[in-house]
Amino acid sequence: MTELKKAAADAKAEPPARSVRVVVLALMIAMLLAMLDNLIVGTAMPTIVGDLGGLEHLSWVVTAYTLATAASTPIWGKLGDMYGRKSIFLTSIVIFLIGSVLSGMSQDMGQLIGFRAIQGLGAGGLMVGVMAIIGDLVPPRERGKYQGMMAGVMAIAMIGGPLVGGTITDHLGWRWSFYINLPLGALALAMVTAVLHLPRKERTKAKVDYLGAALLTVGITAIVLVTTWGGTEYAWGSAVIMELIALGVASLVGFVFVETKAAEPIVPLHIFRNRNFTLMSVVGFMAGFVMFGAVLFLPLFQQSVQGASATNSGLLLLPMLLAMMIVSLVAGRITTSTGKYKVFPIVGSVLMVVGLFLLAAMGTGTTRLTSGLYMAVLGAGMGFLMQITMLVAQNSVELKDMGVASSTTTLFRTLGSSFGVAIMGALFTGRVQDEMMARGGGGATERSAQLDAASLAKLPVPVREAYEYAVASGTHIAFLVGGSVAVLALVAALFVKEVPLRGSAEPEAAASDADGTAPAGLAAAKQSQNA
Repeated sequence: MTELKKAAADAKAEPPARSVRVVVLALMIAMLLAMLDNLIVGTAMPTIVGDLGGLEHLSWVVTAYTLATAASTPIWGKLGDMYGRKSIFLTSIVIFLIGSVLSGMSQDMGQLIGFRAIQGLGAGGLMVGVMAIIGDLVPPRERGKYQGMMAGVMAIAMIGGPLVGGTITDHLGWRWSFYINLPLGALALAMVTAVLHLPRKERTKAKVDYLGAALLTVGITAIVLVTTWGGTEYAWGSAVIMELIALGVASLVGFVFVETKAAEPIVPLHIFRNRNFTLMSVVGFMAGFVMFGAVLFLPLFQQSVQGASATNSGLLLLPMLLAMMIVSLVAGRITTSTGKYKVFPIVGSVLMVVGLFLLAAMGTGTTRLTSGLYMAVLGAGMGFLMQITMLVAQNSVELKDMGVASSTTTLFRTLGSSFGVAIMGALFTGRVQDEMMARGGGGATERSAQLDAASLAKLPVPVREAYEYAVASGTHIAFLVGGSVAVLALVAALFVKEVPLRGSAEPEAAASDADGTAPAGLAAAKQSQNA
């Protein structure tokens, strides 16, 4: 009876829908910051190298950012759970903006790499903070309404990033590719400070799990370096790669042991006892593997084989991104109205598998219309998966673990993208080189990274045709592997259990399921919404 009265009282204090929408808008701006940055900077990199020099350290500009983001993600999530979501989130925005200013002021490549790491540190908190605050503020049953917004932000970043980066670099200079973050960040800071009101969180007396954080950071860093350097900077069988693998495995094993003893573990291992959470982590890993591989190879195929302009590389992904955004919006609306979601990971995985095998069938004669349709199939599959995985994962844990659930799911997706780019990239490069050598165009592979449509047109016809065939063959093997990996996501999705989503319309969802898959009650959900 007391719980019912408390739930009723909390329900009255629920923030109005307009207030929630304003908060979500502020969160989407912050999310856009993190997603746009790498895409804008990537376009500006040739100009940056021309100004600062240090071509041999070019890859570290991206790697430092990626490493810092991945390594800090779980720590930001746990700090939010321990000390309050809002203050930790605002801190991450400030760190990101400081890193942006310093990056724009860099005088050499070493400074830029260091300042990009600071930026990445803040970016890790941005992504996790957005997901965790939405998880606190909006019950899973209602969260589908906002899925389209999140997918839309992703689409805007991927399409607009290269275009904005090119425009800024050409007209304002490369330093403004970092300074552009300041007005957006200031707006997000002001809006979040003014409109986000979460319940005051009692300061925990437990100490931060520093040893666990250090071991996890070392383990993630080693994994990302292996996937970044393997097959490019160092051979896969080289001593450096082997040592990194050994260091990563030892660190992660030590991390698991430490987490079983820590009072406030960085990643509470009990969340993996929940079947749905573990399955969504697997699906998220596979989705990241596939998506970022597709984003890398599709523009390359269309530029090298279909003669598209590199200037419009973001627009080349439009069929995939629009399909992803529309399907995510529709799936979210259906989830909100019905409370059902199990069908979406299954359908999404099926479409992802079909789309990847269709893309693997592309050749030198494939038209842009055909490849666009294939991309739309893949995009539709991703639309069913990208936000549903986070929603189900958050619904599978107690509210006190919302931050670590969000950060762990995000981390798995990030690691999946690292593995996807590394494995698909290695197979692609190997196939291109083999085909070029077999067709007598081996010299072109020496400068293949610079062979855009304009450069290809200047090559002798036999060499150009050999290169186009080689790229098509490399794309085939990359997407073939991606499709095979996506089958694992389908298998995982088949075992997801339909558990009622928490929400104001379903108080019966408060009862815990027999196997612990519905752990949080209505009163707790409403308390987290109380603004």
